[in-house]
Amino acid sequence: MEKAVTTSFTTPEWVKDAVFYQIFPDRFALSEAVPKPRNLEPWDSPPTEYGFKGGDLLGIVEHLDYLQDLGITAIYLNPIFQSTANHRYHTYDYYQVDPLLGGNAAFRTLLDEAHRHGLRIVLDGVFNHASRGFFQFNHILENGPASPYLDWFIVNGWPLHAYDVRQKPNYAAWWGLHALPKFNTDTPAAREFLLGVARHWVKQGIDGWRLDVPAEIKDDSFWREFRQRVKEADSEAYIVGEIWHDARHWLRGDQFDAVMNYLFTKACLSFFIGRNLNVTLASGVGYYPIQPVRAQGFATAIDELLALYLPQATQAQLNLLDSHDTARYLTLARGDESALRLAILFMMCYPGAPCIYYGDEVGMEGGKDPDCRRAFQWDERRWNIELLDYVKRCIAVRKAHPALRRGEYKSLFAQDDIYAFVRRLPNETLIGVFNAGTRPWELNVPVQGDVEDGAVLHGVWGEGAATVRDGHLAGLMVAARTGVVLELATNV
Repeated sequence: MEKAVTTSFTTPEWVKDAVFYQIFPDRFALSEAVPKPRNLEPWDSPPTEYGFKGGDLLGIVEHLDYLQDLGITAIYLNPIFQSTANHRYHTYDYYQVDPLLGGNAAFRTLLDEAHRHGLRIVLDGVFNHASRGFFQFNHILENGPASPYLDWFIVNGWPLHAYDVRQKPNYAAWWGLHALPKFNTDTPAAREFLLGVARHWVKQGIDGWRLDVPAEIKDDSFWREFRQRVKEADSEAYIVGEIWHDARHWLRGDQFDAVMNYLFTKACLSFFIGRNLNVTLASGVGYYPIQPVRAQGFATAIDELLALYLPQATQAQLNLLDSHDTARYLTLARGDESALRLAILFMMCYPGAPCIYYGDEVGMEGGKDPDCRRAFQWDERRWNIELLDYVKRCIAVRKAHPALRRGEYKSLFAQDDIYAFVRRLPNETLIGVFNAGTRPWELNVPVQGDVEDGAVLHGVWGEGAATVRDGHLAGLMVAARTGVVLELATNV
């Protein structure tokens, strides 16, 4: 069993109330205060594998009010360190923010201004691999077997085929990609360098790390020491790993606080989109295959997921619908906005920290990478204003009701296209009912043992009231492809 836990497993308290917003820095916003080279792709043009749009960190600063108005409390940034790739997963220098983003000074400004706005900042940490331009690897390229840094990487032959794509790299590289030489974390100096980077940026004031492909470092002691160093610097720093599957191995209290909850994503795709899912765009992604399910299958997936991890890890999970590594949810749903609305509302009612991928709130679409990394459109005439308002209200409901963030969660009813649950604290009870079908449904949810007969529940999402009679909650119609959230009247 994987649930054995250290005796003092705690996860950051702030995460349990957080609403995250993921930003791909090159594509969110461009500030005139950051000088740029001339050879940039037009902001509105389709994204390409190698092209740069010129988004930067001061551009984010200039739009913090937008994020605050949306209800965001934390920003997860894709990598920001110096790199030759637009996604910056090919790190060149772990101590220097990329000059195209404004450098270290711009990041200092962003960190200070975000904190002043009440926003946390979580950085993307790439500790499994570096780039061909990373100093120690470049030193090996220049000096061959004579390089003092030879053991920082795993070299299997000479000369290195770092740029000859006709031959496989003769050194350990992530997914066999020439551009991504893999660190040898068994080497004390390389290991200490990476752990020092982790601690340094936490001491600079960041609020946590999202870890890129951490399962590729198959050494639990590395991640245990990583946790120790980070938590010594800030006990409330968040450590969230990119794990697409069952992550119990990493969530026992000695390594991560949480993971990117792609199992949650998969459940939402299966139920709220269902048979309308664009299978071509979903295939080849870490959460594939995805089978359409009815409410019973959805309830099973949700209940199994809630039972999978320890409560302190479940409350800190980073729940998401899409990311820079997937097609956008709206595109996967073939433009069916109701599927996105249902999933966003459910995510705001579910344990863990919800995360909005930049632009989803205004209806941005996009296929597989790089199309899912389009530039954000700041022309409000191109926004889906009704969707934006919907997302704002969903976030506001979550913030207004502690039970939706920290309460007990229990599935109540699952039949055909109807799923209902209760979330409860000692002084607050809410029931959510989701109709994923194409016809209205007359409310009839069994609540015996959860809510007493005669109790009245009023809509905090959706209008009207419902009453408990003979152990069943009834008295409302739930429109097709919508959800309602009802609060026990004694809470009001």
